[in-house]
Amino acid sequence: MDTEPLSLPEAHGSSYNNNKTAQEKSIDDWLPITSSRNAKWWYSAFHNVTAMVGAGVLSLPYAMSELGWAPGIVVLVVSWIITLYTLWQMVEMHEMVPGKRFDRYHELGQHAFGDKLGLWIVVPQQLVVDVGVDIVYMVTGGKSLKKFHELVCPDCTPIKQTYFIIIFASVHLVLSQLPNFNSISGVSLAAAVMSLSYSTIAWGASADKGKQADVEYGYRASSTAGTVFNFLSALGNVAFAYAGHNVVLEIQATIPSTPEKPSKKPMWKGVIVAYIVVALCYFPVALVGYWAFGNAVKDNILITLNKPRWLIAMANMFVVVHVIGSYQIYAMPVFDMMETVLVKKLHFPPGLTLRLIARTVYVAFTMFIAITFPFFGGLLGFVGGFAFAPTTYFLPCTIWLAIYKPRRFSFSWITNWICIILGIMLMILSPIGGLRQIILEAQDYSFYS
Repeated sequence: MDTEPLSLPEAHGSSYNNNKTAQEKSIDDWLPITSSRNAKWWYSAFHNVTAMVGAGVLSLPYAMSELGWAPGIVVLVVSWIITLYTLWQMVEMHEMVPGKRFDRYHELGQHAFGDKLGLWIVVPQQLVVDVGVDIVYMVTGGKSLKKFHELVCPDCTPIKQTYFIIIFASVHLVLSQLPNFNSISGVSLAAAVMSLSYSTIAWGASADKGKQADVEYGYRASSTAGTVFNFLSALGNVAFAYAGHNVVLEIQATIPSTPEKPSKKPMWKGVIVAYIVVALCYFPVALVGYWAFGNAVKDNILITLNKPRWLIAMANMFVVVHVIGSYQIYAMPVFDMMETVLVKKLHFPPGLTLRLIARTVYVAFTMFIAITFPFFGGLLGFVGGFAFAPTTYFLPCTIWLAIYKPRRFSFSWITNWICIILGIMLMILSPIGGLRQIILEAQDYSFYS
């Protein structure tokens, strides 16, 4: 077999000028990421909110209970700052070569590390993240639907979680046919509004319940080893909460750009708005949720809050709508890669049939995995540490160092190295905790229950 490198669309980003063949251009106009470039800055704001404020926010009080007050607050704030910084780097690097745009994460990687190595560094990680998030969101969607059903109709016969995941997946069979980012902006806006709403419900209801009488803020585990493992797993949960970087360049690719008016200005405006919303969602939920329930909090705060019933039912429905939007945003880069390979490598004719088959197969695949392994919390810690830490915390810094080569011990150099070291520690430590949680939960789990 010949080992020519995987040529994904134009290894070095797309250029403004039309020096492509007509056929290449028509393929680019058909591919999801590069097809429409007329987004407004606020599109980037709600795409980023949808991508970032994941269902991860609901597990933040639980993460706090495993980290404790001081470390918990430090981890939350530091993660917020580091990820904002690496996000800024991504936005800056989108057009650092005059006349070119890096529309996809791996194009930036190829520019920094060479064609072949760049692909192998970025693509596997990006795929793990995007597919991993989609699987976790399948589980979340199914769980929230089940919870909604139980709350609205406590006397009905219980329905298996498996069926709810299938119901949730069926929505995506339809939505995944929407061709590109701009066409899902309506779904994404709804999702962004929902994420603010259910975050507000989560901390509002916790504040209303007030500090519980028998509240304890000590660590949950009885043994030191347990405490340490939980701490590591919680780090993964927090890392997972700040991970919109995998789709940043792909979102920025939809914004129009000229040399006079680069896309980074509107994009950055959107990112700032998104980050303020993220802070408004995360900090109150994490702190108020932990303050009210201490270490008795469940790994999904909405499950801890049982009353008022209608409110929690509503919040669960909001989660479902939000997760529908997030699933689509994370699936888009995967669709783009699949369609690129099918059209450019295997020379399938681009068109509706190809899209229908490829995307349906993907949705079915994520659904199958979600039904088979629905260990929600542990999966977050495991996938979170393994793949989010690199793409969010240190890949942007590494690329920045490789391209701009700042002076040793200059401010930029030091900042980037700190991010890289913290990111690598996170990547090594948090999957350990996550894996242990999966093992513990898997002991009493029966398949397809």
